[in-house]
Parts: sequence; structure tokens; C-alpha cells
Amino acid sequence: MIHIQELSIQYNTPTGQVTALDHLTLSLGPHENWGVAGESGSGKTSLALSLLGLIEPPHQVTGKIQTAWGDLNNFSSNELKRWRWREMALVFQNALEVLNPVMPVGRQVTEPLRESQGISSREVAAEARRLLSLVGLETHWESAYPHQLSGGMRQRVLLAMALACEPKWLVLDEPTSSLDSLSHQAYLNTLQELQQSLGFAMMLISHDLTVIRQMTDQTLILYGGRGVEQAPTASLFRSPSHPYTAGLFNAATDLFPYKDLWGIPERVEKEVTDSCGEAGVSDEVYGSDHSGCLFFKRCTQSRISCREKPPMLQMIEEQHLVACHQGGLQKVLVGRQLSKSYQMGSRKIDALHPTSLYLRHGETTALVGPSGSGKSTLAGLLAGWISADNGEIIFQGEPLKGREAARREQGIQLVLQDPFSALSHRLTVRQAVLEPLKINGIGSRDTQEKRLVDAMKALGLRADESFLNRYCSSLSGGQCQRVAIARSLVMRPRVLIADEITAMLDVSTQANMLRLLKGLQNSQGFTLLLVTHDLNLARKCADRIWVLSQGNLVEEGTAHEVLVES
Repeated sequence: MIHIQELSIQYNTPTGQVTALDHLTLSLGPHENWGVAGESGSGKTSLALSLLGLIEPPHQVTGKIQTAWGDLNNFSSNELKRWRWREMALVFQNALEVLNPVMPVGRQVTEPLRESQGISSREVAAEARRLLSLVGLETHWESAYPHQLSGGMRQRVLLAMALACEPKWLVLDEPTSSLDSLSHQAYLNTLQELQQSLGFAMMLISHDLTVIRQMTDQTLILYGGRGVEQAPTASLFRSPSHPYTAGLFNAATDLFPYKDLWGIPERVEKEVTDSCGEAGVSDEVYGSDHSGCLFFKRCTQSRISCREKPPMLQMIEEQHLVACHQGGLQKVLVGRQLSKSYQMGSRKIDALHPTSLYLRHGETTALVGPSGSGKSTLAGLLAGWISADNGEIIFQGEPLKGREAARREQGIQLVLQDPFSALSHRLTVRQAVLEPLKINGIGSRDTQEKRLVDAMKALGLRADESFLNRYCSSLSGGQCQRVAIARSLVMRPRVLIADEITAMLDVSTQANMLRLLKGLQNSQGFTLLLVTHDLNLARKCADRIWVLSQGNLVEEGTAHEVLVES
């Protein structure tokens, strides 16, 4: 076992001290394959270098890396030489920069053996050929120079060098980042075969999340030098719990090639809330310097308390740790055993049988099913527009009664399918958008006007007087639907329920509408429930899918599980 305890790394630079790792704690088992992921600058390579004792003064390493030999940070130079290559070896990222351009690759491959074991020249030549063959290279390449090899071949040379002394641990830093798709998969296949035959454990550092998913058993997610999530790989990819991990996965085209690409915003446009979830001062007013969570400004569910101290990794389920004051992505809206029936003369129609579901902060959930399956009924129940016969609704941890969440700021808003019937023809655009603020007495007149203008601009609508004074009856279908969404957005909802909002629009307007809505969700961080019968739309937009049929919930899971794997 290797126990990393409170490991911190600071680099001394001309502009000051830079923290690369901040109090990282991790235990690496002898037969485990670990993946380490995170954005550039998150500390991945610094972690790899520290495990080999390659960070030297004037840079500072504190904490412990406890091995069977003792604390690696206290090793002598001789102990470090024995540790490197024999116990743990590192495959560097840029082969062309790492390899000596004036030395044949066969000689470079055996360099660790010559340094640690002092083998003869005859043995060196034989070992060079053996190692090159081991990683899938023909032996005649031993006399070639690095520039004469392809990128994939050079990466295999580095792998052969790392395996020369048969280490117990292999650390690979972005080994496939510069390879084409064919070389990439061939390299991974070779790596898997070598691990099965040689039995080494592995730490794989990569920004390619499909590599992490394919090759590892456990995964660590780093952000700003801190560990934010740690879990078995299969569990993590099925249900990421930290908002950063979820955003990282959504930004990965290799994980979900059929979904639209959304990066993690540099700042979520929202008000900060207090510990009770009530609106507080804005992030701008509160200031940018704080000692709390580094992901604060980009998080969909941050509160003022998140700025007060950094979150520590805490277990939320077996083997799954998350560094979040909220315990990871929270279930912002939960429906428990909701049912609804209607009396049609002497007949009782069960529109929805007892159904339970949840929505998580910042996610897009699609509620799919054929017409008459109960989708709109369930949407109306969750929004508080329809009263349930049985069951309860929990919003941000509190039981919900009636339409109270629809009436308050940062509550729940419902956008209906037919924009023409949703907006009064007697109202102007200004009156329609401002109506919920005025009815519920939210904000001063100036605040209301600012929200009006912001919402119109966000939805690509004109905010000049001539448009604002037009009656809703004079608008096109696409304009009407945008005004209906603007009417919801001025309430700054935590949950937006969109009930078949593209059903009455042409395909071009549909695409523009959904791109706008997803863009707004990405920048503002609200949770989106998309009610639709269109499976292709759900595949394109949703993180999770709930399937209704004849008033029953028949399937649920991630979009990939429901629409690709099933």
C-alpha cells in the first residue's frame, strides 16, 4: 500500500508561490488501477512527479507519502534511486521531449537497467530487443533514433523503458494524448495485456475520460489541487456526485458523442444563498477572495457558507467520497408516491399511479412517454399546479404545499406546451413578463425592469419599447414561446419544467429554442425537467431519463443507460 497523507506541493516562481496540490489524502492498493482526471492545472502531473520524488528544492513538498520503506519524502538519494524504476516507474507525456534525440532507442530503453543493475553490454542488447518486443515493436528499431519513429512508437519506447526493472507500480501521465485513434486503442490494448502478464498496479493520468473508464478501477477527480471526488470508476461514471465532476463529464464529447457540447462556465450567473437556501447577497457583492470551496463561483448549488471553509472529502456511500458542503449534488425536487385520478362522469381515470422520482441540482432530466402516459399530469403535480391525490413533494429539503414554490423567487416554474394559451392576448409583452413579479411583490420597479431586459436579451428577444409594447397576440409561435420562458426566468427559478415546449414549433425554431434553453441552464445553473415524447431530443439534451407508460414509471437511469445500453 501507498498512503498519501495531507500532501501539498508549492512551486516557487518569479511571481510568487503557486500551490499545485493542497492537502491531498489517498490510499493506493497494490493491485488497484487508479485514474486521475481534472482540468489542466489541477495538479495531476504534480501528483505523479511527487510519487517518484522528482520535485526538488526550492519547490516545497509537505505531508507524507508512506510506503513499505517509509516516508518517500524523507528518502535519501540512494533510496530514491532504488525506488524509481524498481518499485515505481513513470511514463512521461511528451515522448519526443523526454527521449534523448542523439541516442538510439534501444540504448535508452535499457538505461534504467544499466543504472540499477550494472548489466553487461551483451545483456543490454538482448534486453533492449526483449523490451521492444514486449511492447509490440519490432526489434530492428533498437538502432533507430527518436525522430525516426512515429508518435505511437515513441510512446511504446517510453513504456518499455518504464517496464525494464519490472516495477510494482506504473504511473502513466497522459500516455495517449498525442496519438491518433487507432494508435490510441492499440496502445491501451498492449497496456492491458502487459498488466495481465506482469501484474503491476497502475495510476493513469488522463484528460480522456473514456481511457479512465476503460482502464481503471478507482478514480480521483482533482480541481485546483484538491481532491473533490473519489469513487469506484463504474459508480462514478454512472452517477457523478460533485458538481465539478458532473460538469467535466458533460464537457466530454468522447463520453456522450450524441449530446450537445457544454463546457463548465467560468461563473454561474446566480444569487448566492444562505444555509437555508434563501436568496442572499450576490457573488459580486460578497467579493472574490475567500478560503472556502474553490469551485464556488462555478457551482450550481453554492451557498454563502461554501465560502467560509474548504470542504473535506466525506463518504456519501460505500467507497464514494465527495468534497462538498452539500454532500454532493443534491436532490432539489423529490416526488414520493405521487398519484392522480380524474372523475369522468361515473368513470374514474387513473392518470398517474403512485410514482416517485427526483431531480438533481443543475441536471437536465427528460420525462418521456407516449401521449396519455401521464407526463403533463406529473409535471403539473411537481410544479404545484395540480393537487395530488396522494404522496408528497419535497423542494430543497422542505415539504411543498400548493403553488407556494411557483409564487416565490428561486422556486419552481412551469412553461406550458401551447404558448398562445399560456399568455393572455390582452397583455403586452412587458406586462406578460413582469406579471409574476408584480403579483408576488418581488423587487422594486427598477429591479423588475432590469430583470425584464436581462431575460429578453438572454432569450434573443428585443428589449426596446416598440417590441415590449406589442400585444402577445401579434407574436409568432417562436416569439410567444420565448416570452413564456422569459416570464419564468424573471423569477430566477431553481427548477424549470418545460412541458413539450417545442411541440408546436418548426424544426429550425425547435433547435434554436433548445440551444437557448440549454445555454441559459449552463450559465444560470437551474435544474431542467424536459417533458417530451421525442426520444431523439431526450438523447440530445438529457442527463437522466424517466420513462412513463400508462401512468406508471417503467424505467429510469442515465440517458446512456436508458437509450443506448437498454
